[in-house]
Amino acid sequence: MINTNIYNYINVLDKAADAANSRNTIISNNIANVDTPNYKRKDISFERYLEQALIGDDPLDDRVDEINTHLSDFSGMIYTDHSVLSYRLDGNNVDIDTESAYLAENQIRYNTLISQIGQEFSRYKTVLSGN
Repeated sequence: MINTNIYNYINVLDKAADAANSRNTIISNNIANVDTPNYKRKDISFERYLEQALIGDDPLDDRVDEINTHLSDFSGMIYTDHSVLSYRLDGNNVDIDTESAYLAENQIRYNTLISQIGQEFSRYKTVLSGN
């Protein structure tokens, strides 16, 4: 994390990218355990926390600044999804097609976040170079 206000958006985007990376690992683990009896799929909840933190009437810059003041505490929570629900007789609730779709969706999210970080740095570079 870079400790200056100019990088507030980048810090938040970086934290979101970290959560997407964690989700990728978790989904991959779900796929690896598709045939493990009694395995329950896991996921990470991050977007909901970010969305709640960004809700408000204050200007977006102020809300992002507020998130940055405690960004190190701002992380996702890994949870077991539908821990009492099972679609199969062996107690496993992982559906390979659903997990594959989640993995593709998450990869798009991650790539978008990385692209946004690159665009933010590009803006700073443009301002600093005077072009």
